[in-house]
Amino acid sequence: MHIPDGFVDLKTGVTTAVMSAAALAVAVKKSRETGDQKQVPLMGVMAAFIFAAQMVNFPVGGGTSGHLLGAALATYLLGPWSSMLVMSTVVIIQALFFQDGGVTALGSNLLNMAVLGSLVSYLIFRLLGDGRKVPVFVSALLAGAASVLVAATACSLELAVSGTVPLKVVLPAMLGWHVLIGTGEGLITGAILAYLTRTQMLPEITGSTASMRR
Repeated sequence: MHIPDGFVDLKTGVTTAVMSAAALAVAVKKSRETGDQKQVPLMGVMAAFIFAAQMVNFPVGGGTSGHLLGAALATYLLGPWSSMLVMSTVVIIQALFFQDGGVTALGSNLLNMAVLGSLVSYLIFRLLGDGRKVPVFVSALLAGAASVLVAATACSLELAVSGTVPLKVVLPAMLGWHVLIGTGEGLITGAILAYLTRTQMLPEITGSTASMRR
C-alpha cells in the first residue's frame, strides 16, 4: 500500500499533500484539546506496534505492496485524532529512513493510511455503538477490514489518476489482496479489543473508562 517515488504525478502528489496537511493540522489541534499526558506512552507503544506490523509486506500488482494497517486498533484506543498522528509518524519514518514509500508520494501515503484509515475506523465504531450496540469484536472486525479496503481503494485511484497504471488493472489487484489482508486485520483487531474488554483492561491501558476516546 506504500506508494514509491515516481508513481504519482505532480498534481496528485500536491493535492494529496495539501489534504493530508490540512487533516493533520486539525488532528494536532484536536489532540491538544482532548488529549492528556497519560496518553503519550500509549501513543509510543502503538507507533512501535504498527511500525512492526507494517514492515511485513506482500507484493501487489501496479508496483505497490500490501500490509496490515493498524488504524482501527489505534483509533479505538486513542481516538481518531491521536490515531492520525501515530499513523503519520510511522509512515513518515518509514519513508525517510527505510525507503518504504516514496518521499514524493508522502502526501498520498499519509492520506490513505493515516487520515482515511483512522476516519473510516472511527465512523464505523461510532455507527455501531462503540461496542454498545454490537459486540466489540464485530465492530472491530468491520472497522479493521474497512480501513484497509478504503486505503487500498484510495491508493488505486491515485495511481490511476496519475497515469501510472490503469484502474482496471490496479484496483482488482489491490482489492483482491487487501480483502484477505483486511479480513486478517479485522480478526486481529477484534480479538485484541474483545480480550481487553472482557478482562476490563481498557481503563488501565487508556487511562479512561471510555472504550474509545473522542
